Formats: sequence, structure tokens, C-alpha cells
Amino acid sequence: MFTGIIETLGRVQELKNEKGNLHIKFSSSFTEELKVDQSVSHNGVCLTVVEIEGPFYTVTAIDETLSKTNLSKLKVNQLINLERAMVMGSRLDGHLVQGHVDQTGVCTKIIEENGSWIFSFEYDPGLNHITIEKGSITVDGVSLTVIDSKKNGFSVAIIPYTYEHTCFKQYVAGSEVNLEFDVIGKYVSRYMGFKS
Repeated sequence: MFTGIIETLGRVQELKNEKGNLHIKFSSSFTEELKVDQSVSHNGVCLTVVEIEGPFYTVTAIDETLSKTNLSKLKVNQLINLERAMVMGSRLDGHLVQGHVDQTGVCTKIIEENGSWIFSFEYDPGLNHITIEKGSITVDGVSLTVIDSKKNGFSVAIIPYTYEHTCFKQYVAGSEVNLEFDVIGKYVSRYMGFKS
């Protein structure tokens, strides 16, 4: 489990395809603290550390993960949001994030407003995911509050700190992002038949 509070940005060092798998080598500020078999959220995708080599560590994404997330579009030198698994008993500053991406979405609009930004995203409503006004959403691993909730989209407000310390500064209209919908919203949608 994660909180959606990004610890640091990692940089893609190497991409290696092997059959249906993609081995991704990263550098990060916390590599020295990692252990093999540890879970780390990469743009909201929970992946297991399989190798540590000096300042670099490697994870493997399987074909199913690549087909449902934006990890298949990674490029060498690209920055990615990173978060280690939460520690039980510590503060939960974001919200409960599983690290299981539900689907990808697309950034449709970015508006700068008095030093902050409003980012708008669209997603496929046919997969029965919903957002709830003032509810939580995870965008590339970042825990955010939904504003302007619609059947197939939503917006989030990004403060300067989040903009500078996450991948939001890289997004443009058309950027593909990983979305994990709030677990409570997923429960309501799937088991109580609620439609947005």
C-alpha cells in the first residue's frame, strides 16, 4: 500500500525488452536504502525491485502491466514519480493507494491560475470507474483531490510544490497518465451499482 505522496523523482537509465517483459533500470535518491523484493510505486504502478547495482535499481514490468499503464512509453532519461510502500503506524498524508492502475487517462487541458495550475483529464467511462467531487484520485502515483467531476473526466488543482517535485511539470495536453480511482469509489461503483 502507498499514500500517493511522492518521495522523489527517478530517472530511467535503461530499458531492456525480454519476451513480454520490460526490465527498467532507474537512478533515484533513495536507491541505497532499497532492498531486493521491496515494492516501489513507479508513476502509481507497484513494481518489485529485482536488482540493485550501485546507484541503480531494476524492476520488471510484465506484458499485462505494460498494456494497462503508461510504462510502455517510457524513454531513457525520462523522470518518473517514485514512492516506497507506506509504513504502518505512520501518518497517512495522502489516501490509501494500492499501486494497481485501473486505466490510463489523457491530459486535455492545463490552465495556470495565480501561481497554481488546473489540470484536466479524460478517461474511458466504459470501464465503470467514477470520480467523486472532492474525492481522491491518483494520477501517476500522486494523491489528489477531484474537482469538476464528470462522467468521463475530472480536474485537479496543483500547487507549486507538487508541480516542481513531481512529473506534473512535464505534462502537456495529450500526455498519457496512469489513473487509480479511490478504493471507496470503486466499491460504490461495483457493488452498489452507483453511476456517476
